[in-house]
Amino acid sequence: MRTWLVRLHRWFGLSAALFLFIAGATGALISWDHELDAWLNPVLYEARSDGPALPVAELVARIEAADPKAQVTYHPLAVEPGHAFVAFVAPRWDATAGQLHTLGYNQIALDPATGDVQGRREWGAVSLSRENLLPFLYKLHYSMHLPQSHGIEWGIWLMGLIAIAWVADTLIALWISFPSPSQWKRSFAFRWAAGGHRLVFDLHRSGGVWLFLLVLMIAVTSVAMNLNNQVMRPVVSWFSTLSPTPFASRTPAARPIEPLVGRPAIVAAAEAEAQRRGWTAPAGAVFLSPDLGLWGVGFFRPGFDHGDGGLGNPWLYYDARSGQPAGDSVPGTGSAGDIFMQSMFPLHSGRIIGLPGRVLMSLMGVVIAVFSATGVYLWWKKRVARARVAARPSEVDISPRPMTATS
Repeated sequence: MRTWLVRLHRWFGLSAALFLFIAGATGALISWDHELDAWLNPVLYEARSDGPALPVAELVARIEAADPKAQVTYHPLAVEPGHAFVAFVAPRWDATAGQLHTLGYNQIALDPATGDVQGRREWGAVSLSRENLLPFLYKLHYSMHLPQSHGIEWGIWLMGLIAIAWVADTLIALWISFPSPSQWKRSFAFRWAAGGHRLVFDLHRSGGVWLFLLVLMIAVTSVAMNLNNQVMRPVVSWFSTLSPTPFASRTPAARPIEPLVGRPAIVAAAEAEAQRRGWTAPAGAVFLSPDLGLWGVGFFRPGFDHGDGGLGNPWLYYDARSGQPAGDSVPGTGSAGDIFMQSMFPLHSGRIIGLPGRVLMSLMGVVIAVFSATGVYLWWKKRVARARVAARPSEVDISPRPMTATS
């Protein structure tokens, strides 16, 4: 059985090494995506001029008035001092052509004091330019930038399936790391003085043993990140009842759903509901899902939109056409399964414990890349050694033979 488990581990490692190396290396960087992106692209983050910010409603109106083909789908409800007003947009439906308009961008930054456009970009574009580098790496991390076709996001499915296999392989790797009960201590040791091949082997095996729980956690949460509704929620529902979500219960429309209830009414309804529930954080952002016909209002203070610490920020959802409540997402509430699902992104990003968690996940990204590289190196070294043995000429017996009658 051990022989077959070793083979399975080797086959998975070789087939997934490149993908896990890229995911690990990019994960180490995107733990700091906001900070690095702001450093590379201050035009998208820093306000050009001083002065009080215009009302958020006016800034949103200016974006949509400047480009009638664009519809704002996410924006903060307050402007941080010194920061640009950054919003996401989506193309509106072109009734004449029977398809979506082409915008060429999906993120826009305005000077909050003047309302002037400071910059635009297509977040997630396949580009290594300065303005697109961090979004490119972020999307590469979970989709490899594989294109969507026939309604299937191939990259997300690929990385999700790799994550499922990774969960199984992590358990297999732990099993085969302890070949002998009498020598279990060796599975925890690093032969630093030996160096070379032996140290590489220990980094791969013993490193995996020491970090087993963290690697398993990242693998499990990776499944949740990519195949949440398709795999993770059905599996978790076997063990615990899950509350329905407005996203899982709605089917994307063939064309964008035009909201009949506007932002001001939705935000006012959400603020009233938050006050009724005793929430103290203000409404921090609003988003629109045109495909699902859904408004969402998140509650957090300016600068805390990433939800650093704990399970994240609470959100209230409303039907975009009727304005009726469509559900909520309140961290720390619901069944055990609900809380488990709420923890997936905070665990995966490390944000569940704030800055220390982000540092840890950045280091784990490097570790996963190292595990992938050392695994391929060990396989290659063993393959070269076997090839040398196979190529070695067989020994020939040239000792003198005794004379016989037939010689």
